[in-house]
Amino acid sequence: MNPHQIIAKVMGVAQVKSFTKPEEVRFFPKGKLELIHIGGIMIGRATFEPGWRWSTSLQPLMNTKSCLAPHFQYHVSGIVHILMDDGLEFDCHPGDLSLLPSGHDAWVVGDEPAVVVDFQGMLDYANPA
Repeated sequence: MNPHQIIAKVMGVAQVKSFTKPEEVRFFPKGKLELIHIGGIMIGRATFEPGWRWSTSLQPLMNTKSCLAPHFQYHVSGIVHILMDDGLEFDCHPGDLSLLPSGHDAWVVGDEPAVVVDFQGMLDYANPA
């Protein structure tokens, strides 16, 4: 088998899906999460409204000190401020990629909703079950 055949065998068949038809939608205070399963993984598009903050919108639902979901994200719009449990702080802007390990808080900066596509941490996000 050549390398392209090996990759095709591992990846399976070609697929196209769209967030215009998510397979699942989860709503939470000041936000929503749209989920799609593709290529054996779950990808989520989260929309966070102005005023959203993990520690006030989701912490009561998840009942953990901070967000324990690791994230690998592409930031589509808006600004999200991240505060890691170890004290590291930074802003994520449209066009940024972020890799966040477990243990952080986050909130929307400004008056524009933040939209983030997450390739890693959405399986249990906003889902206390």
